[in-house]
Amino acid sequence: MTIAEVSAKFDLSQDTLRYYERVGLIPRVNRNKSGIRDYTEEDCRWVEFVKCMRNAGLPVEVLIEYLGLYQQGDATLEARKELLIEQRKLLSMRIEEMTNTLERLDYKIDRYEQGLVGKEKTLRGTGG
Repeated sequence: MTIAEVSAKFDLSQDTLRYYERVGLIPRVNRNKSGIRDYTEEDCRWVEFVKCMRNAGLPVEVLIEYLGLYQQGDATLEARKELLIEQRKLLSMRIEEMTNTLERLDYKIDRYEQGLVGKEKTLRGTGG
């Protein structure tokens, strides 16, 4: 696949894909005889993985470390697992914080709605 096709498939800019490759978030993509990037299915799986992890808030540095470990082979299986476990813990804590924030926002919105309903009743002369 060309970079344009991968860009469209994963809704990422071509600049983002080039950046991912340049900093080591995805393995170096092979090029065809004309020098144009030629993404394989495996390359696309890496792009999908990185996009998913970035959307979840994992830092670029962690993903670079993960790819580096992956490229070292099976000797790093335990290290990769530990890295993912640590990131899962951090993500779980962020989700809890976001859930608390969402509940607080819902509470505040509800308070505003209760206040607005009371004011509307007063304006209509129906009491309050």
